[in-house]
Amino acid sequence: MRNNKYPYFPKDFLWSGAQADSQADGAFEIDGKRPNLSDVQPFRKNITNEEIQRLEQEGMSLEEIQKNLVDDIDYYPKRHGIDFYHTFEADLELLAEAGLKAFRTSIDWSRVFPNGDDQTPNEQALRHYEKMIDKMISLGIEPIITMLHYEMPINLTLKYGGWTNKELIPMFVKYGKVLLNRFGSKVKYWLLINQINMIQVEPYLSLGIASDQYENTEAAMYQAVHHQLVACAKIQEYAKSLPLKELQMGTMVADGTAFPQTCKTEDVVLAMWHNRMQYFFTDVAFRGEYPQFVLNYFSEHELNIEITSEDKQLLKDNTLDFMGISYYFSQMVDSTKNEFNPNSVSKNPYLETNPWGWNIDPQGLYNTLSQYWDRYQKPILIAENGFGNYDKLENGKIHDEYRSDYLANHIEQVGRAIYDGANIFGYCMWGPIDIVSCSSQQMSKRYGLIYVDIDDYGKGSRKRYKKDSFYWYQQLIRANGSQI
Repeated sequence: MRNNKYPYFPKDFLWSGAQADSQADGAFEIDGKRPNLSDVQPFRKNITNEEIQRLEQEGMSLEEIQKNLVDDIDYYPKRHGIDFYHTFEADLELLAEAGLKAFRTSIDWSRVFPNGDDQTPNEQALRHYEKMIDKMISLGIEPIITMLHYEMPINLTLKYGGWTNKELIPMFVKYGKVLLNRFGSKVKYWLLINQINMIQVEPYLSLGIASDQYENTEAAMYQAVHHQLVACAKIQEYAKSLPLKELQMGTMVADGTAFPQTCKTEDVVLAMWHNRMQYFFTDVAFRGEYPQFVLNYFSEHELNIEITSEDKQLLKDNTLDFMGISYYFSQMVDSTKNEFNPNSVSKNPYLETNPWGWNIDPQGLYNTLSQYWDRYQKPILIAENGFGNYDKLENGKIHDEYRSDYLANHIEQVGRAIYDGANIFGYCMWGPIDIVSCSSQQMSKRYGLIYVDIDDYGKGSRKRYKKDSFYWYQQLIRANGSQI
């Protein structure tokens, strides 16, 4: 380890880890659970990085969803995960040994309301999550809970057309109220929807929209995310009515900040426009209204988004308390190649990449945190940051100094942002235990401090092994970030 140039972490800083139920829990259709969006994503062998990105952006057709629901040939990794549903007690004890002060995970909507439109919640699911949360608290781990992390009941896509249908608003609000009523006295920090701005990158997982469900997919996406924003405001409205003064309701975005390719005016303006189109999600969440540049975009592209006067007032009156940011890499725009399209970006040629083509840019995290803090002055949780790689298990050991180096360099930039005045209260490295990759459905794309002996086809002993990075993170936490 080395001295951190920016050791400015507060004493109560939440050194944490993060995962999603959909990638970890498994236990498919156990205790009343029904299929969700992630459960119908098959593993594809030898898929390229470009194909992974294309499949994410294209999503899944109604025919594919129906076929995959009854398919007994392909392997569906997220139905199995690492079986965290049954191993959470031992796994949480390992995280406590690593020194984690907090742990972010999600509750699966398709467990609590298996079809989404059920009249009553599934009590078995609520009892399970209560045990998990109680276990965290008994270990001195602060629970950070995401209400929706790609676990929307698949029935809501097939029957209602996903979030484009405003009937999903009261369903999600009902689900949110159940969680707050049951766990609000135990869970202070809530992230309502994971990466709410990923609508162009992964419209299927983000919005529950099948690729062939709507004639104008872009209009459907923006209408859908508007309904999500309204639902979040309604849950915040309810949270404020509860006698639980410590409740903190947050929004979460995946960092989409872009740098200009050159100092040419065309590149600089394109980067500015791109970044504003990323900020608009948090503009609505924290300022309570749509900025004019987004309304102009809707008008210019003939996107007829229904935003009622009631919606506007609700959003204005119920802004959120903190923001979560996931950061893995930075992006770039080049006016000779990219367009005034939120999803049109280029790779930065000056940065190294991991095996999946994700560039490594620690200072990009400092830039992102600084820009968001300057714009909103809202408390920030780094909800995800981690390094996916192929790890090699040799004689029960995993030497992953590349992961420790990545985390150390990024954490140093977090301290730098805090030094400059940003209120950053926690850092969730993704994900402390190896889980199924969201984008590629691989187990071999590993992020963890803890190795799980499962391969891409679900075979293996399921035994857990502490990687070298486990002990590195343990020392980092003990030093409260002064040593990295």
